[in-house]
Amino acid sequence: MKLQDLDIIVTAPPAPGWGGRYWILVKVTTDTGITGWGECYASSVGPDAMSAVLRDVFERHMLGQNPENIEWMFRRVYSSGFTQRPDLTVMGAFSGLEIACWDILGKDRGRPVYALLGGMMNHAIRTYTYLYPLPHHEIGAFWTSPEMAAETAVEMVRQGYTALKFDPAGPYTMRGGHMPAMTDITLSVAFCKAVREAVGDKADLLFGTHGQFTTAGAIRMGRALEPYQPLWFEEPVPPDNYAAMAQVANSVGIPVATGERLTTKAEFAEVLRQGAASILQPALGRAGGIWEMKKVAALAETYNAQMAPHLYAGPLEWAANLHLAASIPNLLIAETIETPFHDRLIRGSIRVEEGFVRLSDAPGLGIDVDEAFARAHPYSGDHLHLQMQDDPCDYAHGNAFQGGAPVTEG
Repeated sequence: MKLQDLDIIVTAPPAPGWGGRYWILVKVTTDTGITGWGECYASSVGPDAMSAVLRDVFERHMLGQNPENIEWMFRRVYSSGFTQRPDLTVMGAFSGLEIACWDILGKDRGRPVYALLGGMMNHAIRTYTYLYPLPHHEIGAFWTSPEMAAETAVEMVRQGYTALKFDPAGPYTMRGGHMPAMTDITLSVAFCKAVREAVGDKADLLFGTHGQFTTAGAIRMGRALEPYQPLWFEEPVPPDNYAAMAQVANSVGIPVATGERLTTKAEFAEVLRQGAASILQPALGRAGGIWEMKKVAALAETYNAQMAPHLYAGPLEWAANLHLAASIPNLLIAETIETPFHDRLIRGSIRVEEGFVRLSDAPGLGIDVDEAFARAHPYSGDHLHLQMQDDPCDYAHGNAFQGGAPVTEG
């Protein structure tokens, strides 16, 4: 069995784009006619450029290879161009293709991917959700309304979720770490207070920042949130500054989580080595794929750290995250996004029930991709999957975050 053909589909969920403005789906076919699906979570270049990278990686390093040879193909790609170091874009391309290889292998053997990774460790995978606006909420006002966030939190707990994520402390600016405005600290405290009072101890609070603060600013923010006992303080400083993150972890009584923007064991190992985080959040469509993150889970286990696969993409990456989650002993939780578009794309083949996912024994990733539906919703914009603003923190008028793909484009 050899890898023979690659097709790429860039599909766009409807506004407001929960999961990003577009998803890069890959369809890989073998010479025996087996099709595998994967997804790339790579947003540093546009979808046309990313499609070219995907084709180059596939044709240069994977075409004609047995899909079993994942380690060999990873080393080829990781070493490409005399690099032998993490490359976010190239690894993003390989990650989606690698996921498709596992889907192929599972289908060829009639077994789910988790069975090929050591078997089922977690029959019920705990999941969490972002706090998104409810249908009656005004979207623009939602991001700065603790009251609306609390309403959503109550509804999510009613649906069975036991962990809820929110990140009111904008802005998300390309200018790097900044000192939070006092109004941002006040708003963040108000969010934590309102959500905690609304759900009590029925759900953990997950506080996100997307790497926006200086070390001192993150410590100020974290200490203000401590009374509400968040489960984690996500990416409090820029993700490549492991020493600064370790300083935050040692100064704030909230576990630090990171990993959405990291790739390969080389970067995750440094997080663990420096004590920068006790919760790792790999996005499998970016981080090097399923096998590479299985290695990272083993590394994390030796540091008594836990895994919490990240999702801000489509349901194909979600499926890969869940198969890894099912197979590891140090799973904490997995992110999920439930929208009709996500569900339709995989024809409801994986769903959250009462806050948990229970994977079936269907072969491969266990998903039924609606290819015609994916092709019927092409991306036609010129923005990246996710973008940061150019403007700095506004200390006079406050800051607002509009979600990962805001309705109003700048």
